[in-house]
Amino acid sequence: QVQLVESGGGLVQAGGSLRVSCAASGRTFSNTAMGWFRQAPGKEREFVAAISWSGGVTNYIDSVKGRFTISRDNAKNTVYLQMNSLKPEDTAVYYCAGASSKYFTKIKGDYDLWGQGTQVTVSS
Repeated sequence: QVQLVESGGGLVQAGGSLRVSCAASGRTFSNTAMGWFRQAPGKEREFVAAISWSGGVTNYIDSVKGRFTISRDNAKNTVYLQMNSLKPEDTAVYYCAGASSKYFTKIKGDYDLWGQGTQVTVSS
């Protein structure tokens, strides 16, 4: 069974840091672009960050640039999102997603495999 499993969410104070991880199983994801999305209560799921199959290209939504870093370890079939200087507006369920191509994309419809999500709550 092919699946993505997120971990590492939690409660943190504003200005703090968290790292969420996404472990892939069932097939190799080393030739697949990966992304992180988030969904806050009452809002649409939005793109946060993406990384190409090799890790050589990354892209971020403007509101997290300079604070979040996406990375991957293909040997471990794992993708990470390091989140620093967290703000209350970063509070959301964070989802890992696998794209249907090698190249990063911001488009939700280009991702065909999703994790169950992990809650990140930032208190003020």
